[in-house]
Amino acid sequence: MKLLIIRHGDPDYTADSLTGKGRREAQLLAERLSGLDIRAFYVSPLGRAADTARPTLEKLGRHAVECEWLREFAPRIHRPDKEGESIVWDWLPQDWTRHENFYHYDRWLDSRVLQGGNVREEYEWVTGEFDRLLAAHGYEREGHLYRAVRPNNDTIAFFCHFGSGCVLTGHLLGISPMVLWHGFCAAPSSVTSFVTEERREGIACFRMTSYGDISHLYAHGEAPAFAARYCECYGNEGERRDDYPTDPWHSRDMLRNDKTEQ
Repeated sequence: MKLLIIRHGDPDYTADSLTGKGRREAQLLAERLSGLDIRAFYVSPLGRAADTARPTLEKLGRHAVECEWLREFAPRIHRPDKEGESIVWDWLPQDWTRHENFYHYDRWLDSRVLQGGNVREEYEWVTGEFDRLLAAHGYEREGHLYRAVRPNNDTIAFFCHFGSGCVLTGHLLGISPMVLWHGFCAAPSSVTSFVTEERREGIACFRMTSYGDISHLYAHGEAPAFAARYCECYGNEGERRDDYPTDPWHSRDMLRNDKTEQ
């Protein structure tokens, strides 16, 4: 089985939609995905993910199943260096890298800071729902592997977000999502691909074949959006810094669909 974890296009967080660039990215993505034989589509309930999926679904005459657990992974914590609440994955590197537990798949949730929020509850909910869906498609999780109950060559597509995509990726590979949130960058409209390997009958693992692929943009001369990155050099003009007062990652508008506010 193949999995495609797709990040939404360049976002307009205030409107929970896409920018003009994001809409162009979604159209180019649709050209790419329409050439694939995709068995099922799943989409986050947030507008920017739905708007990214729409051109592909319309081009193929298909529908996607909306999954609440695919929304952005955004439980809130009290970041060590600032007042107020922050998204769980919005830390300064000089703070989180000092804690060895954050590098471990089975210990990253033990941090005192994370225990102050509902991070574990959210993580177990998302990964549990993900595994239930994979089981419905024939692969049941056992430990860090999957039992191939109904092995198949189907392709399944998920339209979601950077933070939630890292949670799914880390769960499949046995990697702490903290490492992925801070060390990997999936540009808007990028595609991360997995394929099962069944080296012995009935025992499958997921292997990543590409991360954050944006070849559909390069093929048409469309530059990748900067979203998900911080400035390459602190003094660079027009690139996001952690201390911008209007930083969208700190905005509650981005999180207005969080289930804690519904």
